[in-house]
Amino acid sequence: MYRFLLTPRWWGINVFAVLAIAVCLVMGSWQLSRFDARVDRHQQQEEQEEQAAHAKAEPLARLLPVSEDTVGRTAKVTGRFDSRHPLLVPDRDIKGTKGFYVLSLLRPEAAGAKALPVVRGWLPGSADPARVPEAPRGEVTVSGVLQASESQNDAGPGASGGLPEGQLGFISAAALVNVVPYQVENAWITQQHTDKPLRAVPPVAPDNTGLDMKAFQNLGYTAQWFLFAGFVVFMWFRFFRREVEIARDAELGLAPGPDDPPPPGGSATDPEPPHTPDPAADSGPRTDRGDAPRADAAGPDAAPDTDPAREPAAAPAQRTAPAAPASTSTTR
Repeated sequence: MYRFLLTPRWWGINVFAVLAIAVCLVMGSWQLSRFDARVDRHQQQEEQEEQAAHAKAEPLARLLPVSEDTVGRTAKVTGRFDSRHPLLVPDRDIKGTKGFYVLSLLRPEAAGAKALPVVRGWLPGSADPARVPEAPRGEVTVSGVLQASESQNDAGPGASGGLPEGQLGFISAAALVNVVPYQVENAWITQQHTDKPLRAVPPVAPDNTGLDMKAFQNLGYTAQWFLFAGFVVFMWFRFFRREVEIARDAELGLAPGPDDPPPPGGSATDPEPPHTPDPAADSGPRTDRGDAPRADAAGPDAAPDTDPAREPAAAPAQRTAPAAPASTSTTR
């Protein structure tokens, strides 16, 4: 009954099903691993936030360039603050309160070293330089949580347009290229120990990390690929069951089997072609009932039928008995 599984058609179906299931399982497992990695990264970021104030600082050069492994770690750098270019980053919320960042650029003493943006703290309300305490003078060693460069999407709603001098929409080397006359690192740090009235800015997770919307997209793709694998299995069993029913009907004689020869003269299931009448046969007088055509049906001017085969046979001549001789009477 299962001999059909050895046919070339079913070999192709089986190979396709196995490959499709394997691909779906691999892709689903990969998406699930991406989601697990984001969950682990989210837990690691929460631990780093809790330990940021007491974490051991590492030299900044060891943590650059910024990556998923180095972001959120505590870095330290020695240099001097640029007091000629104080900056404010408006429209930044902390725990539901709108305020602004206080940003200063730290220039290391090493020759050729790039300046590092340092967020010294946060103040509530509108950006006002008069409320900002002056940056420390002289050489200082600053430590803070390393953060990835921001983009235009991180700017507040009021910072998307033109800003007054001394304000910056987002913290990035690209945003600072026309603000200061020296090179800037494409990263920044946020100090966790600040001077009053400044408040420490909590570190934030970079884009595409942690449990954001894309993490749950990975989880949705995982379910989608596993559903595709289940659909392939369902369709294979459906085709298999249909072939088994056809083979069983053939064994019971209810339907011709796939190996049975076709009946002579064509398939038994082929419909009989419809009969098409011949117009030439219907144009003449019909004689299939034995009725001879009438002679007067052709009209008065028709020539008489002289076909000897149709002339009636002559009646046979009647045979007459010879006349008896007349009897003569003799007078005696």
